[in-house]
Amino acid sequence: MVGSAIVRELERQGYQNILMPTREELDLLWQDDVDQYFIDNKPEYVFHCAAKVGGVLENSQNKSAFLNDNIMISFNVIRAAHNFGVKKLVNMGSACIYPKITDRPIKEEDLLSGYLESTNEGYALAKIAALKLCDYYNKEHNTNFLSIMPCNLYGINDKSTHVIPDLIRRFHSAKINNEPFVECYGNGTPLREFLHVDDCAKACIQLMEKIDAQLMMDCGSSWFNVGSGHDITIQHLVDIIRFVVGYEGSITWNGAKPNGVQRRLLDSSRIKYHTGWLNTKDFIEGIKEYYQSNNRLG
Repeated sequence: MVGSAIVRELERQGYQNILMPTREELDLLWQDDVDQYFIDNKPEYVFHCAAKVGGVLENSQNKSAFLNDNIMISFNVIRAAHNFGVKKLVNMGSACIYPKITDRPIKEEDLLSGYLESTNEGYALAKIAALKLCDYYNKEHNTNFLSIMPCNLYGINDKSTHVIPDLIRRFHSAKINNEPFVECYGNGTPLREFLHVDDCAKACIQLMEKIDAQLMMDCGSSWFNVGSGHDITIQHLVDIIRFVVGYEGSITWNGAKPNGVQRRLLDSSRIKYHTGWLNTKDFIEGIKEYYQSNNRLG
């Protein structure tokens, strides 16, 4: 999802010579294959967006796989970028790296200041490790590796089990099958911050273009939060998706399923100050576009 959005934005801005290896062409779980790809293609700038991703339930039931695969993928790419002289790398992280309990918008310096949310701990630990590897390379080898920590993303090509695509699939299925109700997980009270993937892609490119090693030193860290700046309850999200899909049945809540973290809102002032980035996509319009693109793609 994120990688394809970055490619679309790069092409829109007139960039050329973009490398886009598919999973069949390059298995990032194997260091030798990654090294050979860097040797053969000599990339100068790298957007590292590949990851094993999933929703709350999948994360909570497969922590070892989310930890193992994501560490291997990130370490293979980041080490190759260092070993083969990449000029700059943007590493895609996640807001789940931050503590579970917070009473204010989360700043970059809040990293490792509290316990992680247990349901996605494996994924979060892998993302923290990748962030730290970038940071260590910068300090020890003067590389230009930075990380972006987005809130919950949604948009075209999201085939995951994240909350928005999962809800859209279930409401759409219920609509076409005339099902009387849709079951939603948890109790609907958790708050979530969402950002359209196209806005995230623009942030990634602005970081690549405008942030260098000296500025990272001035900031005090090599990672930047990226979010919309406001959050909504899962109940509100469910209402929006039901409206967009046009489902007229009822909703039931399964409190036996995990809620996940109660709230995680990011402070994105650092990237806005240093790059001028702003999110522009209206949330409801973004949901409509995503739903329509899924219907076109089948």
